[in-house]
Amino acid sequence: MRSGLLVVVGYILSPLSWWNDAFVNLPLAYAFALLGGLISAELFVPALIAGYWLTNIAGLLMLHYGLIGTPLEERQQYGWREAGKDLLISLCYTAALALLAWHGWIAFPAGHLPRPPN
Repeated sequence: MRSGLLVVVGYILSPLSWWNDAFVNLPLAYAFALLGGLISAELFVPALIAGYWLTNIAGLLMLHYGLIGTPLEERQQYGWREAGKDLLISLCYTAALALLAWHGWIAFPAGHLPRPPN
């Protein structure tokens, strides 16, 4: 049961499913970026990209550890070609995130910046 849950959650977070970014990883990365922006407005974009990559890495790790507990005959083959394609998709999403943030479409809410002490 635990292995199956790790596989499902890991698959949803991993770059193996192209649809998950819009519904799962990007909102999580944005939440991570908001936390970074609370520390410093300059940390918003780096935290956005770091949050996106962390969700992908966490998904791959969860998928890996979930599959270790899955019987061998139920596992699917995952080779270099699939890994390269998934890495390319993740890099494209990262570039899109960076461009959206650079053009101001994704930004730290200006009204929520911490105020300096008097």
